[in-house]
Amino acid sequence: MSESFNLKTLEDCLKNVPSEDLKDLKTHIYGRSDDCALPISAKAQKLADENNFVIKSYKFDAIPEDLRKPRITRIGATQTSLAAPTTDPVSVQRKKIFEKVGKIIDAAAAENVNILCLQELWYLPYVFCTREKYPWCEFAENPETGASVTFLRSYAKKYNMVIVSPILERDEDQGDIIWNAAIVISNSGNIIGKHRKNHIPRVGDFNESTYYFEGNTGHPVFETQFGRVAINICYGRHHPQNWMMFGLNGAEIVFNPSAEIGGSLSDRMWFIEGRNAAVANSFFTVTINRVGTEVFANEFTSADGTKAHKDMGPFYGSTYLATPEGCRSPGMPRDADGILICEVDLNQCRQSRDLHTFRMCQRLPIYAEGLAKACKLDFKPQIIREN
Repeated sequence: MSESFNLKTLEDCLKNVPSEDLKDLKTHIYGRSDDCALPISAKAQKLADENNFVIKSYKFDAIPEDLRKPRITRIGATQTSLAAPTTDPVSVQRKKIFEKVGKIIDAAAAENVNILCLQELWYLPYVFCTREKYPWCEFAENPETGASVTFLRSYAKKYNMVIVSPILERDEDQGDIIWNAAIVISNSGNIIGKHRKNHIPRVGDFNESTYYFEGNTGHPVFETQFGRVAINICYGRHHPQNWMMFGLNGAEIVFNPSAEIGGSLSDRMWFIEGRNAAVANSFFTVTINRVGTEVFANEFTSADGTKAHKDMGPFYGSTYLATPEGCRSPGMPRDADGILICEVDLNQCRQSRDLHTFRMCQRLPIYAEGLAKACKLDFKPQIIREN
């Protein structure tokens, strides 16, 4: 199953485009002719060079207003590979990834990041493909006192940074039920709250339903000092209603921490869904993936007739940010650890609503009526046929 990427980033192709054509091409790909790249501080670049990760930074302005000051927020998103083999003890794997991610958070702080989101289940391998319960269930942790949450709370307080941490949650009050969740840690170091993954895949090697339930937390939006944040975890990206509900609840930034492998259906959808959601709902989206190939001790099958294998293939990184006006950042590399940093003006959210008036013409009542009918077992599609 293992494979490598011939194309590391889309930008590799653009290097060969004549300069007179490049601006037009970028307008079609990114929604603007210039990347608006920001310089990286010497401190952050030194951390990146010494610890072998990539750091990229871009700027997205809003229209200057007379009555409102700009609402500038620096958003960070990390993508990482494992730091230790999956055959190492759980404690060792966790310790090593903490060390790796800690250096990246240091770089984020050097770049004055206000809100940082890590990839889906950042401190463990994507174990669900194996369908094995142990040792993988050892990674599940208490959402308030767990090792990864405790680790990140100290960074949040130290750097005055909101941190979104996707974890494997163990609900000890409900008979050790496991959830795929995201914890929102305030820049004070306190926990604001959590959201549990709404949509779980049942396709290929994504055997997540054997480990945890669909979430029961609805579509919460978390008010932070730097903006209103929501988390649409991984597979929820494929469900427009999921994005919409976060928007209706007032989200300004919606993170999509994910675990997606190359060559899958999601690879073709990756740069479409997050960007479309940003436009349709007038918020910023940040679509995040992990990188690297994760090899397990025991072979597993994919129920597709292929031979048993020990890995799913490489995760393709490509983390990016999209704006309410339809622009997006260049994608991060497909094969390298890194952090994407985007400086945005949250005023763009309301400006987009004023311009497109999507909310004004949304007509939610007719959809509420139609969905109520579609939920019933005797539902019949509204199809009109010739007599």
